[in-house]
Amino acid sequence: MLKKIIQQISPPFLKGTNIYKEEQELFNYRNLWIGVILLISFVSILPLLILTFLNLNIYEKYIQAEVEYPLVRLISNTQKSINFFITQKKSALKFIVLNTPYEEIKKTSVLGKIYLDLKTSFGNIVDLGIIDSQGIQINYVGPYELKGKNYKQQDWYKEVLIKEEYISDVFLGYRNTPHFTISIKQNISNGDFFILRTTIDTSQLINLLGSLELDENSDAFILNQNNVFQTPSKFFGEVLEIFSPQNIKCIPDSKICEFSDSTGKTWIFGKEKIKGTPFSFVLVKKPTILKSGLSILKKETLATLVLGIAIVLVVVVIISTKLVTKIYYADLRRAALIHKVEHTNKLASIGRLAAGVAHEINNPLAIINETAGLIKDIFTFSDQYKEDKKLLSLIDSILKQVDRCRTITHRLLGFARHIDVKIEEVDLQTLLEEVLSFLEKEAQYRDIHVNITKTQEIPLIQSDRSKLQQIFLNIINNAFAAVKKGGHIDITLDYLKEKDMVKVAIKDDGIGISPENLKKIFDPFFSTKKDQGGTGLGLSITYGLVKKLKGEIQVESQVGKGTTFFIFLPVKAKEA
Repeated sequence: MLKKIIQQISPPFLKGTNIYKEEQELFNYRNLWIGVILLISFVSILPLLILTFLNLNIYEKYIQAEVEYPLVRLISNTQKSINFFITQKKSALKFIVLNTPYEEIKKTSVLGKIYLDLKTSFGNIVDLGIIDSQGIQINYVGPYELKGKNYKQQDWYKEVLIKEEYISDVFLGYRNTPHFTISIKQNISNGDFFILRTTIDTSQLINLLGSLELDENSDAFILNQNNVFQTPSKFFGEVLEIFSPQNIKCIPDSKICEFSDSTGKTWIFGKEKIKGTPFSFVLVKKPTILKSGLSILKKETLATLVLGIAIVLVVVVIISTKLVTKIYYADLRRAALIHKVEHTNKLASIGRLAAGVAHEINNPLAIINETAGLIKDIFTFSDQYKEDKKLLSLIDSILKQVDRCRTITHRLLGFARHIDVKIEEVDLQTLLEEVLSFLEKEAQYRDIHVNITKTQEIPLIQSDRSKLQQIFLNIINNAFAAVKKGGHIDITLDYLKEKDMVKVAIKDDGIGISPENLKKIFDPFFSTKKDQGGTGLGLSITYGLVKKLKGEIQVESQVGKGTTFFIFLPVKAKEA
């Protein structure tokens, strides 16, 4: 599987060899291939990256919202509960000072009854006191001896004078327990005023926060304006200690922030001011869900992105390779056609030259032949030379060589006459003998034995003689090149009646062709003899000529045993 993929993405033009020789390639295919891959990859991967980034951003916001929404809702609801808890007490005190005359409220019995009513209603009222305009607590109901105490120099007293109502921070005071006070100023008709002040135990606030359904990684507490704990924290400190978050980073467009504690751990928290009080409610949570969710999402998204890019790159390389390879082979065919045209023109020129030479030689040969014949006749009828056998044998030698030259020139003329395309009846055995006559001397010199056999009577076929000559000359030439001295070439003719075709098998006992090269022998410019001047066009042209004649060509070969070419030719010419 991997080997097939590598073959798909490994283009044939990366070897760096110049197959064109004098011809120049239309493109630099290596650069074209790389450029196409880069361009398509960029166009394909860029939208993938953009969509991944947008998708990750949307999911990140979604996960943040999933974590933020319940936190914000819990913070808001708890803030409202605390606000209601404090406002309820403050409203009760305002109602008391508005509806109870100063002269009445100064009485211990009246104040005591009010205290009992408040304690019965709210439960966490510690004490109740009346402070006059001089800052002296003139009446007090509660567990401590605070009657007569002067508060004129206290900060809270000054605040009440300005704001007419005041809620203090949590403090320990004489009681040494966490509590806070609510003070209400009430003006009297004579221009004087008094202050009704109550102390509230924070235990009910702590119980309120404890009733929140928080997991073990969450914490809720109240801070004042100076970040001092008003209720104890599970993770960060006790009452009246300072909350000191570090590296606070707030999420944009969100009420949720991140901070680091003294140990470097990261937390997320939400904070909301409790209206009408110096307090703020804070909810803190370990970011395990948010962090782990985002971490898993990023890993999965990154893995998907990498896999997607890998698939895109493989597909892009395969498509680009096929596309550029098609252009490459089209360029090969263009070059092959140019070479074929050149080759055809060369053959035509050779044919015309051969015809001209043959005619020019035939004329003096005819004169030499006639003259030699005349001399022989004269010598034969002359008593002076009649018995001179040596002289007569020399004349016979001249006539023999003239006849040999006539045979050669006739062959050249026969080859030249068939350069132009012409469909005619052809005797394949005779044509093969003509082709072999051109190679007769090489066969004698290298002691190569060539045999032509027929399995049955072979009919004449309608075909182009010149193309057949070129086909068989190319194949037999290759066979001569493949066999060693003393080798054998067997040519067998057979008639396939059911297909109405003649099969010509040309078998040699040469070196053979490897399976790798056997697949490419008909490719243009493929040659195993380029170092010997081979062009790699012989068999490619042969293949094209056979196809033009509506025939078929096949090859079988074994390394070290030899090669057999099978040419199938139709008996009757078929229209193109």
